[in-house]
Amino acid sequence: MPDALASDDERAAVDAVLGAASSGWSGGTRAIESEGRVARGGHEAREQRHLLLPVLHALQSSAGWISPGGLRYACERLTVPPAEAYGVATFYAMFSVKPRPTTVLHLCDDIACKVAGAEDLIDEVVREAGSERVLRSPCLGMCERAPAALLQTGDSNDVAFGPVSIEGLDSLLHGGPRTMMRGPEAGEVAPQTDGTRDGLRLLRRVGVVDPTSLDDYRAHGGYEALRRAVEIGSEGVIRELKDSKLLGRGGAAFPAGVKWEAVEKQAVRPHYFICNADESEPGTFKDRVLMEHDPFAVLESLTIAGYATGSEKGFIYIRGEYPGATSRLEQAIERAYAHGFLGADVMGEGFAFDVELRRGAGAYICGEETSLFNSIEGKRGEPRNKPPFPVERGVFGKPTGINNVETLVNVLEVLTLGGEAYARIGTPDSTGPRLFCLSGRVERPGVYEVEHGVTLRELLEMAGGVRGGKALKAILLGGAAGSFVTPDDLDLRLTFEDSKAAGVTLGSGVVMVFDEDVDLADIVLRIAAFFRDESCGQCVPCRVGTVRQEEALARVIAGRANGSLTDELALIGEIGQVMRDASICGLGQLAANAVDSAIHRLRIFNGGAA
Repeated sequence: MPDALASDDERAAVDAVLGAASSGWSGGTRAIESEGRVARGGHEAREQRHLLLPVLHALQSSAGWISPGGLRYACERLTVPPAEAYGVATFYAMFSVKPRPTTVLHLCDDIACKVAGAEDLIDEVVREAGSERVLRSPCLGMCERAPAALLQTGDSNDVAFGPVSIEGLDSLLHGGPRTMMRGPEAGEVAPQTDGTRDGLRLLRRVGVVDPTSLDDYRAHGGYEALRRAVEIGSEGVIRELKDSKLLGRGGAAFPAGVKWEAVEKQAVRPHYFICNADESEPGTFKDRVLMEHDPFAVLESLTIAGYATGSEKGFIYIRGEYPGATSRLEQAIERAYAHGFLGADVMGEGFAFDVELRRGAGAYICGEETSLFNSIEGKRGEPRNKPPFPVERGVFGKPTGINNVETLVNVLEVLTLGGEAYARIGTPDSTGPRLFCLSGRVERPGVYEVEHGVTLRELLEMAGGVRGGKALKAILLGGAAGSFVTPDDLDLRLTFEDSKAAGVTLGSGVVMVFDEDVDLADIVLRIAAFFRDESCGQCVPCRVGTVRQEEALARVIAGRANGSLTDELALIGEIGQVMRDASICGLGQLAANAVDSAIHRLRIFNGGAA
């Protein structure tokens, strides 16, 4: 790297993010007469460290990889040690520090796509196009359109699409038209929107409102919730939120009102509020649907969060594999600023709130809140120890609130209905509507909105039941970090309290269906491989445990157990317990859940549903 030089295109890409270099100390031309004895810009440049991730995205797009010369120039501009920048660049799966074709195709081989025949598809595409242009990918968040793919291009016009066929890919990879890349209609991703739409709240605008039109959004009730928030004040908003008993929809189920109040009460300034749109749990795609089809609702709810918590700035951290949602949010942010719904004087009401969109780059761990903070700050997306908690010291060391997309969009309903009225939806301990992502061997996959309290059986019937009338073998509830349930569990009520009593979790709303033809042992091994790949490696229990878990499962499935089957399964159980007890964050703590439930609930290795 010391002798590597950036190309003109790479310098231009970096400068487009950071602005032109102002001196030789920040990567520009050095004027010896004015800079020979004085260094300028050190503190100012270091304060831009948080722009490292956008700079790396720019370099990746400019050349199809991050070259030593491009990385060196980025380090000069930001005064980041090259070793640190290299550590960040190699942390994310969408970046490459080795030469590769400018355009590459990521084909998902995760659970839902595996069930839809992804393995055979990938083998055939690799034979046709070569392994250099085709990369295997974990879940791309398009499970309702499996098998799915992401075309990563050198012009920043990435496209995610599905279902993928070998015929369509053959044309695409040989320069033909992108015929299979049309965006899905609302009814394809949220089947209820093709019907009467009765009872829809979170999805009521999906398929009705033009997602690119602020005027259309306002004509359908948009920004009325923000106006009510300003009328009742920040304390009133938090009171309504606490009365609603809204729990987070990202998996942790933390009371939203308690979190917001804790941020608002912090004396340290500034405050930040983050919309966590890094929806990377395999089987989850509800947030993507909201962002693609109702982006202004995401912005309005984030603005309400900023107002109520006294936050001066908000971030939307969106996963890098969501180019469609990214484009929609970029347009929405631009139009909201242009019409006074963001900026120095929001709606003329005397409060300021700015929003910045940040793209991830392929790291499941960045869905964990403190990992996300580090990613925004331009560091490796590794989790932090807690305490201190984010409400005290979050992003940039300041008080920070954070919720996922679905949680925030629920806030619009809380303010529209009132907290007490919202709390009457669902059950006393699981209030409000809920989005579930149905995928796998189900007739009508997609996002479904229900009130808490419906049963798993009722939800499955809404989606048309098991595809082709086949027998149900198992359901994965909550995603790769969730648990398997059996056909005997179909009368489980989908609430926080009922799932907890049953020893399972709703997680991020994943309901993945497996029929009699699916090899569940293969699915469990893929889940173990997912956690091995996605472990950030910071703590030993997770870094080593996820590897040993996968190795032991592979031995059992291949019939090469070390000792007896009982001994090997006991070892897998001990590994899982160590990860639960000693891992620093939720990834390691939950990495054994699905495996454990497959062994003990499904009994896949003891004559059960394999």
